[in-house]
Parts: sequence; C-alpha cells; structure tokens
Amino acid sequence: MTTATLYQQLADDLSSAINLGTLPPGSRLPSVRKTASSRQLSLNTVVAAYRVLEDRGLIEARPQSGYYVRSRLPSPARGASHRPGPARGTDGAVLDLIGAALKAQQTPGYIDMALACPRGGDFYPSAKLARLMGQVLRKQPGLVGNYALPPGSERLRTQIARRGLELGMALQADNIILTHGAMEALQLALRAITRPGDTVGIESPTYFNLLPLFTSLGLKAVEIPTDPQHGLALDALELLLQEQRLNAIIAMPNVHNPLGCSMSTDNKKRLAALVNRHRVPLIEDALYAELQFGDALQPAVKAFDQDGWVLVCASYTKTLAPDFRVGWLEGGRFGEEIKKLKFASSIAEPLVLCETLGAFLESGGYDHHLRALKRRYALHVDKVRALIAEYFPPGTHATNPSGGFLIWVELPENYDTVALFHAAIAERISISPGPLYSPGGRYRNALRLSCCQPLDERYVGALQRLGELARSVAS
Repeated sequence: MTTATLYQQLADDLSSAINLGTLPPGSRLPSVRKTASSRQLSLNTVVAAYRVLEDRGLIEARPQSGYYVRSRLPSPARGASHRPGPARGTDGAVLDLIGAALKAQQTPGYIDMALACPRGGDFYPSAKLARLMGQVLRKQPGLVGNYALPPGSERLRTQIARRGLELGMALQADNIILTHGAMEALQLALRAITRPGDTVGIESPTYFNLLPLFTSLGLKAVEIPTDPQHGLALDALELLLQEQRLNAIIAMPNVHNPLGCSMSTDNKKRLAALVNRHRVPLIEDALYAELQFGDALQPAVKAFDQDGWVLVCASYTKTLAPDFRVGWLEGGRFGEEIKKLKFASSIAEPLVLCETLGAFLESGGYDHHLRALKRRYALHVDKVRALIAEYFPPGTHATNPSGGFLIWVELPENYDTVALFHAAIAERISISPGPLYSPGGRYRNALRLSCCQPLDERYVGALQRLGELARSVAS
C-alpha cells in the first residue's frame, strides 16, 4: 500500500469505530506514537489520518492532552409518528412554500443549503467531458446535423445496462429509455401506470418535486411512514396493498431523499415480492444509488423483480453533467407504453450529449470520479453533522446518511422551520423546511440541509447563523 492508502485506511477504520460506538463521544484516542507502534505505521501516517478525522468533524485535538472523539448528533428516533391516512391532493400552502423555496434558490447572492445539486466545477469532471465531446464530434461530425431518433445512443444504453449489474440488476440495453433527466423519467412512468384520480403510495417524508408533479397529473397521494434509518414501513404498505388502496408506489430504497437512509437487502426482497404478488407497479427512483458510501453497492429492489412490476430510473445530473439533463428509465412490463409516450412528448435525447456520456462511462473515468466524489461527500456529511451538533439548539437530531449529500435535521417539537425558512431568507440563506416533503405539510420541526458545495467560511458562517436563528423560532 502507498502512504496515502495507509493513512486513508486508518482514518476509515477509526471513523467506523466512532460511528459504531466502539469509540464513544468523549473518549480519548490512543496517542500518535502508540497507534503508530500498534499498527506498524510511521508517525506521519498516523498524524495524517488523525487530520482527516479532524476534517470530518469526528475528533478534536486538546492541547497537552491528545485527540478526543467529538460529541455526536443522535439520529432521529426509529419509527414514524403517523399511520397512512386517506388519499389526498397536495395542500396549496405546501405548493406555495415549494415555489418560495425554488425562487430563493434562483436568487443570486444567497448561500444555498437547500438545493440538492452540487455546485462548483470541482464536483464534476467538466474538462474531461468537454475533451470527450470534442473527440466525439471529430469522429462523428454529422451528429449535430441530424435529428436524434429513438431509441437513442446505443453506447450509453449499453453502459447503463452494464452498470446496472453493480446494483444487482440484469437490464437489457434495448429496454432502456433515455429521458430528459430523472423528472421526465418519473413523469413518463406515472403516465404509463396511472390515470387521473388514481392513488399513489409515497414515502413520508418524500422528494418534494413529486408533489407538483402529482398535482399536474391529477393524482392523489397516500403518505406511508418512512423510518429515518430503515426506510419504507413495509407492514403499513402491505396493509394498503391488501386493502387495494393503491394504484402505484414511488420509493427511493437506496440513499433516500431527504432522509439519506437505505433499506436492508431483506426488506428490498420483501418489497419486490409485495408488488409482484399484488400486481401494483413500483417506480424505484435510483437517483442516488451509486453514491452509497460503501465500496460494494447494495442492490436495487429491481434486482429482485420477477414479473416486471418494478420500474427503475436515474440520471447523471447529480454526478456528471447537470446541464446535459440525461436520465434513463427501464419500464419493466410497461416499457412499450413508455416508449410511445416518450416519442409523443420529446422524441429522443441529443446524441452528442449521450455519446459523450457513453464514452466517459466506457473509459472507466466515471468509476474513478465516483470514488473521489463519495469520499468527499462522506467527509462533508461528517463535518456538517459535527457543526450542527455545535451550533444548533439542544435536542436537535440529524440523520447519518448511507450515501449522498443530504442531511435531515429534526429540531425539538416546539420549533417551527417554516418560520426559520423566512428568517433565513431575510439573511440571504436558503434552506428546505420539512413541510415541503409532505403533501399534508407534516414535519414542521424538520428541515433538509445539503452539503454538496465547498464547506468554506461562508457556508460554515451561514450554518452557525442558522443555528442562532433556530433558537428564535421556538414557541
């Protein structure tokens, strides 16, 4: 192993011990010299590892005393506080709040802790993609002079199918539909499997952009409790299926937005079995599935689908090229209907962009980029959780995500994050209050924070100020 690998491995080992509670908050780490001796490492290697842990916010150095594990935020309590209720449309106040949050995100000069899209050129391989695009155009100059037609880039579809194997999915390139981002994939899937007036089961909390989408399609939602650590409550879902109350389901089993949690493999198997047995389609949103922090990716629910009742979609907007807006969808037994809907709505995706992405995936560059990106997000999540513990009111809880860059924060019950949102907007800080993530406006004491931007002085200062503002919105 290289020195860099050794210190990174030591940092990861100690980070795991801290997260598992083997090294509890307040405990003293072995001295640099003792660790070097026991691990047979150089002093410089141990010092470098301890610095990584400091950067992650996991430990702190105390003068003339050594290194200590910092106090850690508790995760939100297991179990949801509500049962599935009646089907309903989205509350108008929630839609208005979504509009206000999106407007704030688009206003120059704001410190944005709300947007779940990495900002900053070093989060994307932009220069490499630009060079690849030039190579693609030199080899195929006619691309820009032709209309793109379905099914689109075979190179990209082949690479998507190949990468699906890492999530346990046996996909075929011919069945993959290229879309204009993940939102078009979700819309096409919903149009294929539902009709206006139908009821869709959603996780609670859920991805907030589903709510205006449901409204536009005339769909009603049933909120299904979703555990901050374990994901969708399958007992509640099974009861809804037995009562035939659902026409479809949407879920994010891997790296949930906004909770960051992932379901266990056993629960994914059970979920696949439930939808196949009851013949109710499940749209699996795998947008963040490749951002799992573990080296080996945990499988998708689609990996256990028997009869095509699981549709799976994702995109490359969060990891590679947000402005390309290239996503994909595998529609299971609904694939042919979705192909017709795609042709009727937007025909096909630009070949230049898709060929460029396909070439990047083909080269192995994406795997290298993902490894670096996941390490960076793991560090950011640890550091931001430590800052929340330092600056936010006592009694605050926060999720410890299994991947990605989103943290769900729960303040004590008497705090109002909608009021916090407005107070923060007045100081040009943008956040996402909890009611955005529920058609019924639940989670008034919660908020989602993103840490997919440089954690510079502006970000840290804004987080500190947000903690101060939070104290002013307690009832």
